[in-house]
Amino acid sequence: MSTLLFLSASDPRPMYQQIVDQISARVLAGDWLPGQALPSIRELAAGSGVSVITVKRAYEELERAGLIATRHGKGSVVAEKPDQARGLLEEGLATHLREAALHAARLGLDAEALRRRLDAAFDALQAPASPSPGDDS
Repeated sequence: MSTLLFLSASDPRPMYQQIVDQISARVLAGDWLPGQALPSIRELAAGSGVSVITVKRAYEELERAGLIATRHGKGSVVAEKPDQARGLLEEGLATHLREAALHAARLGLDAEALRRRLDAAFDALQAPASPSPGDDS
């Protein structure tokens, strides 16, 4: 299991959310299997260059979502029923979409204008990160 996460200070999402999103994507894609151990909080914090508190918050969110299970003294593992977790994520998406539609209506946007903005937001997620100034890579 590759535990390498790509966290970026230039990403507008908080670091803990980047961790949540990346672990969620790996679990839901089947890259990390049920029962598989996750890196310890300290190990992931050290390897990612973030604080233990940041990783702990991410793990707590993942546990609330049902994606991981934490066993006291044993660490965290991928939950045995990730399909159930997917259902929770689907519910969360539905809630966010309803909220987006409500905000769009308050701004006077029609459905097509909201679709264009959603497409642009999705495209921004798919675009490769641009190199930082002075980056030789």
